[in-house]
Amino acid sequence: MQALQSTVDAAEVAKFEAMAAEWWDVNGKFKPLHMLNPCRLDYITTQIAGEFDRDLKGDLPFRGLRILDIGCGGGLLSEPMARLGANVVGADAAERNIPVARIHAEQSGLEIDYRHTTAEALAEAGEQFDVVLNMEVVEHVASPPDYLTACQQLLKPGGLHICSTLNRNPKSYLMAIIGAEHVMRWLPKGTHEWSKFITPDELFDLLKEAGLDPVDRKGFVFNPVSWSWKLSDRDLSVNYVTASLKPA
Repeated sequence: MQALQSTVDAAEVAKFEAMAAEWWDVNGKFKPLHMLNPCRLDYITTQIAGEFDRDLKGDLPFRGLRILDIGCGGGLLSEPMARLGANVVGADAAERNIPVARIHAEQSGLEIDYRHTTAEALAEAGEQFDVVLNMEVVEHVASPPDYLTACQQLLKPGGLHICSTLNRNPKSYLMAIIGAEHVMRWLPKGTHEWSKFITPDELFDLLKEAGLDPVDRKGFVFNPVSWSWKLSDRDLSVNYVTASLKPA
């Protein structure tokens, strides 16, 4: 297997390093993710349960599954996966995120294997997972094709890859850049680069080129009246999520 080159973008990592201490502040710089998290979890848990024939109403339904949360940040997704019984590895290229995540997991009584590392390094080490969660990361890497190839290599045959990102169109610029960063000030200015956003069709093509089989995509839609997010089968105009499988 050809050695994988790191796709980490140092400037992007630095942005999140600067915000690391605020991961668990629901009114801080990661407020948008805290608001979005229930909707993300709804999609993730439904996809995992369906693919691995698990009953979400049962006790520890993800017991026996090894899940990688790549770009784990402070652990907003890793912790729910651990509570559902999964063996979780949380990885992040931003070193300062890891102690924040570890401390919060300890305070929550959860055992999670947090590591300061990259997808490429994990793939080189031969790590294998049933599920790879790749949420809001692909728009921050230097080379999405190489990064997604590493994610594919991290999956066991038949494994599930869940990837969310931002669409690239005038509406996403208005909502994610102007709205979220400049008007609402949910995120620091410059957190996202609109040119790095990826359309759903482009992402499906990239997933296929990486050796994955895309099987689903949905939109995350914000309702300013109810001040909440919901899943949509049709509206992928700004935030969206995909599910793909590694052929068995």
